Amino acid sequence: MVFSSHIFIFYFMPIFFLIYYLLPFNWKGFYLKNSFITISSYIFYGWLVPWFVVLMLLSTTWDYFCGLVITKPGQVQWKRKAALLTAIIGDMGLLVFYKYYMFTMENVNAMLGLLGMGPDMFPIMNVMLPSGISFYTFVALSYTIDLYRGDAKQSRNFPTFSCFIGLFPHLIAGPIIRYQSVADQLGERTHTIDKFTSGAAIFCLGMAKKIILANSAGQIADAVFTADNPGVLNAWWGILGYHFQIYFDFCGYSDMAVGLARMLGIEFIKNFNAPYMATNITVFWRRWHISLSAFIRDYLYIPLGGNRFGTTRTYFNLVLTFFLCGLWHGAKMTFVIWGVYQGVFLILERLSGKKTVYGFLPNFMQIIITNIIVMFGWVMFRAPSIDQALAYWGSMVGMVQASVAAPILSSEIFSPRHIFEIAVCALATFQPIQAHDWVKNLSKPKLVVCSLLFLYSIIVMFTQTYNPFLYFQF
Repeated sequence: MVFSSHIFIFYFMPIFFLIYYLLPFNWKGFYLKNSFITISSYIFYGWLVPWFVVLMLLSTTWDYFCGLVITKPGQVQWKRKAALLTAIIGDMGLLVFYKYYMFTMENVNAMLGLLGMGPDMFPIMNVMLPSGISFYTFVALSYTIDLYRGDAKQSRNFPTFSCFIGLFPHLIAGPIIRYQSVADQLGERTHTIDKFTSGAAIFCLGMAKKIILANSAGQIADAVFTADNPGVLNAWWGILGYHFQIYFDFCGYSDMAVGLARMLGIEFIKNFNAPYMATNITVFWRRWHISLSAFIRDYLYIPLGGNRFGTTRTYFNLVLTFFLCGLWHGAKMTFVIWGVYQGVFLILERLSGKKTVYGFLPNFMQIIITNIIVMFGWVMFRAPSIDQALAYWGSMVGMVQASVAAPILSSEIFSPRHIFEIAVCALATFQPIQAHDWVKNLSKPKLVVCSLLFLYSIIVMFTQTYNPFLYFQF
């Protein structure tokens, strides 16, 4: 189920909150609200493909019982390590099989083909990728690792833990929530009109980002990326469209998730903090998909040694970390190259000191250059293949001659409507006030603005074809 769909807006959400607020929080020691969240989340997750629920329940059960072994009083160390390893193997086994099995086997067959053994040496099963598996396996993994480290306490009971894993606001595309950040709220929380209202306001703003801004910018990106040799100006306009699309799409989802959670009385972390205002790539990654950046730092980069074992090891750790970050996004070489691309720029910034080689320029120039670097990276992220990404880069720098159809493409993507939409995206991106700050002191005029944006989003939603969030594919 998608947040920006009529089924969710008109059926699931109102029915869910009506029942949720009628239920007592605790009845004879049974957490009714949490149990209702869990059941509703399973309905939400399995709406289109019900068997996906089985995988999530398997992962939840696996990690819960491994957690019991890890935290058992007086438990011997080797059993704690064995339980942690079991949890990691279980979670990563699910993720690797469903996300990387086909990718791995295709590459194995290709290598065998080069050795003259035939391009189809091994038959490959067609495996469907369950939505959100990259997110909920990471959430489950962080729980068992934190238990082992002593950074979190064992969940009160299985229903509470199931609620944490299945919590539908963050289930499909994050943020990647850690148990210790919501543990107390799952056990006891307050529900106030102010919380509900501010949560609803953030939800409305997030929906507007998705429906009004991201989907509009995506039309430009789709038109250019599906064209052959679009020409210099069209190529830059297309990647600018994708630059805004992926930001407002994912930031919009995160805002909607935070808003829904707050309406439940639960606080999530802010997942974006004006990333396109960053003056270098290091700062960009502190502001973009903050929960993932923190996850790969705490559970991958630092355990690999971080920057504690000299310069060479630090650079190796950076590249490996972002190689795996790229691979996490998808089983495609384009994602892998995109990840390495990010790691290389982080290394270059470290080589040049605390400031980048363009750090002497005024801030606005540093922001422009950083955005250009990010956009070149987005080409590899968006393109279906490496060859198409290289051809697109060639168009951007004028090394590929524009096709005869380029003028027709220009007339389509540079229409007054599209120019206006990109201008609005730019204005919303580079203004200093973020949605989370804007809703802190809600006034009647602000509530009117949110209501109007929500109503307009609903109207626009019915004019668009089915357009799920980009990060659903991860």
